[in-house]
Amino acid sequence: MSYEIIALIIFFGSLIGIGVIVFRKIPVLVELPEILPQKEERKLFLKLKEKIKILNPLKSFSYEIFLQQILSKIRILSLKSENKIGGWLQKLRERTQKKKIEENDNYWEEIKKSTKEK
Repeated sequence: MSYEIIALIIFFGSLIGIGVIVFRKIPVLVELPEILPQKEERKLFLKLKEKIKILNPLKSFSYEIFLQQILSKIRILSLKSENKIGGWLQKLRERTQKKKIEENDNYWEEIKKSTKEK
C-alpha cells in the first residue's frame, strides 16, 4: 500500500516538473526564427522525390489480390483445423464406444456368474 502511494507521489511530481519546464521554454521557442532549407537541399529533396515516384514499388500493388491471398490462407488454416478437430472427435467416439462394449461384456459376465451361484 505504501509503495503505491510513493509511486503516485513520484509520478505526479514528475508530471508537475515536466509541466514547469515546458511552460518556461514555450516563450523561448516561439521567439526562435524559422530556418528555411537552402536551395541546394530543396533541389536534392525534389530529385529524391522524383526518383521515388519513378521507382514506386507499390505502383503495381493490388489490394484486392492481397486481400484474396490473406482470405485464402485463413480459409486453408480453418479447414486444416476443422479436419484435425474432426479426427480428434472421431478418436474420442471410438474410445467411448470401446469402453461401453467392455462395460457391457463385464456386466453380462457378472450376471452369468451370479445366476450360476444360485
